[in-house]
Amino acid sequence: MRIGTHGRSLAPASIPSVARIHALMRAEGLTPVVDSTLATQLAAAGLPVDVGTEVADNPAVTGIDLFFSLGGDGTFLDSVAKTGRSGIPVLGINLGRLGFLSSTREEGALAAIRAVKSGNYTIQERGLLALHGEGVAGGETLFGLNEVSVHKRDTSSMLAVDVWVDGRFLNTYWSDGLIVATPTGSTAYSLSCGGPILDPACDAMVITPISAHNLNVRPIVVPGGSVLRLRAATRDDKYLVNIDSRSFTLDRPTDLHLHRAEHRVRFVQLEGTGFFNTLRGKLGWGMDVRSAAPGGGG
Repeated sequence: MRIGTHGRSLAPASIPSVARIHALMRAEGLTPVVDSTLATQLAAAGLPVDVGTEVADNPAVTGIDLFFSLGGDGTFLDSVAKTGRSGIPVLGINLGRLGFLSSTREEGALAAIRAVKSGNYTIQERGLLALHGEGVAGGETLFGLNEVSVHKRDTSSMLAVDVWVDGRFLNTYWSDGLIVATPTGSTAYSLSCGGPILDPACDAMVITPISAHNLNVRPIVVPGGSVLRLRAATRDDKYLVNIDSRSFTLDRPTDLHLHRAEHRVRFVQLEGTGFFNTLRGKLGWGMDVRSAAPGGGG
């Protein structure tokens, strides 16, 4: 069984963890397949890839069975982009802090590897957003698991973003920006800006303003099959368009078209894990603030 692995700009403290996970895979009879960037990071730390580990420019196109994302949520988003339309299931092993998209932490890596080897897991499919617009990646259609956002630059004045849903005008948002999030992304940037949490099984999108100038403007949930058109304008004529971890600077008003992608991402779901477990474990749901020490002490 060949397992693709990806780590993005790993912290020095995480590199030995990646080497240990590769060793666990080999001990269980699995073949790790790493991209050249990760192989270079390992070698620079004095931990070159061992015999039994393959190096490929893009493991996702070399006939692998599964893809392991080794790092935090940014690495997971990169892994989704690497697997593209292949349908290869992705499993996240969190080597960072929160790791909301990951199934387990490093200490659970061996159990995860054994579960994968024995087939003791399920697959959950997640929807993607498709984005295309003049000036964004040369007009290429891009795909995002979490969100697309239009954002003013640090020193710019606020944006005016016009939004149409299925050809019907929704609103002009005067704000620092606007987020269009998938159900998966509803627990990311959109949540921090006051958006609702959606179960990943929902077929919907969330439109969330960032620091709206009009306080009566609130996030809105629209059907997942909607086609959105966004058009931003700013006095400075430059603003940012972000899709997951990729960012583009535009210098003129441009129509941005968003819709549900035709393909979906396949998440590896380990036994005993799930979205509600994640809400409780990583967002602290169910923690009783009444049990805190009086006066805020330890």
